[in-house]
Amino acid sequence: MSTQFFSKLSQNYIELLKDDEYYDITIEVGEDPNVKIFRAHMNILCYRSPYLRRILSSNKKNNDNVLTHIKLPNISPEIFQIILEYIYGGILSLNEHDTSDFLKILAAADNLHLQELINYLQKFLIENKSEWIVQNFEFTQQISSTSNNLLYLQEFCTKLMAQSPEKILLSFNFTLLLSENSLISLIKRDDLQMKEVEVWEHVLKWGLAKNPTLTPDPKTWSDDDFKNMENTLEHCLPLVRFFSLSSKEFSQKVRPYQKLLNRQLYEDLVDSFMDPDSKPNENILLPRNIKIEKIIDSKIVTNLSIVKTISRQIDKMDIRNNFAHLKESYKFELLLRGSRDGFTPKKFHELCDNKPNTVTFIKIKGTEEIIGGYNPIIWKSSGGRGETKDSFIFSFKNNNVKDLIISNVQDKEHAVMYHSRFGPQFGHDIYIYSSTESTDYSTLCYKKKYYEKKIRDTEEYLFIGDYEVFQMLK
Repeated sequence: MSTQFFSKLSQNYIELLKDDEYYDITIEVGEDPNVKIFRAHMNILCYRSPYLRRILSSNKKNNDNVLTHIKLPNISPEIFQIILEYIYGGILSLNEHDTSDFLKILAAADNLHLQELINYLQKFLIENKSEWIVQNFEFTQQISSTSNNLLYLQEFCTKLMAQSPEKILLSFNFTLLLSENSLISLIKRDDLQMKEVEVWEHVLKWGLAKNPTLTPDPKTWSDDDFKNMENTLEHCLPLVRFFSLSSKEFSQKVRPYQKLLNRQLYEDLVDSFMDPDSKPNENILLPRNIKIEKIIDSKIVTNLSIVKTISRQIDKMDIRNNFAHLKESYKFELLLRGSRDGFTPKKFHELCDNKPNTVTFIKIKGTEEIIGGYNPIIWKSSGGRGETKDSFIFSFKNNNVKDLIISNVQDKEHAVMYHSRFGPQFGHDIYIYSSTESTDYSTLCYKKKYYEKKIRDTEEYLFIGDYEVFQMLK
């Protein structure tokens, strides 16, 4: 049996710290005019701080009985007093100090390699002072990014930047305060809530800050300038998701810097934006998981990668038709939701007729499968059919972009069909139907006919769980 009496032991060591007789080392802490000399005990410091052990091993008392004297200019006397009380007595009183002092204590603990204190303070700050960190993010980021030991706080700061870049990243001088490792940790995250063109612009700004002799205009750069910038951004460039850009963003924001990119990557990008049927390398990074409500108000589609893939398919069609008219990013404007507006052909035509550039999502009842299509021309109820070579249909399961199948129209004269008792009708491939204009749909059908590839394994009558129609706007 063993009994532990740590409380009394800690008190004894605190009294030893205050003792003026038995010390064998002096420590000069701080910088002018705020400097203070502390008296301490070499054995205790060596066994509590690996950093001080290393320093003191080369500064032992000489034969003339001159006390060992060391300097710690990077720590203030007030903070070092708190650190000494921890080293001697295992005591850390935080109630008396401002939150900014916690970070200074953390920085000092990191300098002295006090791992127990480092771990405790990081956890304390994250769990109890998160609002203060947000309000003083620049100060927190500056301290946390200086060491490889402050991983918890670094991860917390990176997550804050990823979730609220408009409040955090855009509000402080990130080009000076964000280290390369911090920038890499940020832009590699799938949950970074920034448009990819903004990610690219911030990477360029960071690179320019590291090359102050370069002007912002790449037209003035020499081959050596491009090479220097490429070397600076060597570890960042592979993390930018260029395939998630719109064609206009690529043309205006990336093409001027094409010498920074691997030649094969650039050629793949050009092919992807110009050729609707090109297939990029399978190893490309998928679009980021941006909160979908910022892009589309959908109860059916919850994966932004699917939305972006469909947007890019529409974008490709426009490029093929008119290369000079490069599209901007799209906004999805909700026109109709069955569960909100009803499931009758009358309501569909009332809300969606005469509106071009619409995307329809139809959820199949009892499953997680969704089918739909894009109609670049208008809907109407007067009968007949609409001719276009730029419509396409699609299907996917479980909101997974890997399951997405896109099929372009093969017979442009039967791209879309019109009828007062039908909802959206893509040829005879996908259609929803009711026996009257004012009663709910009785039929949802898929069969391959006028579109180039099968989007489902079976051709059958289905039931609608819900459906939504969006108009695509710039």
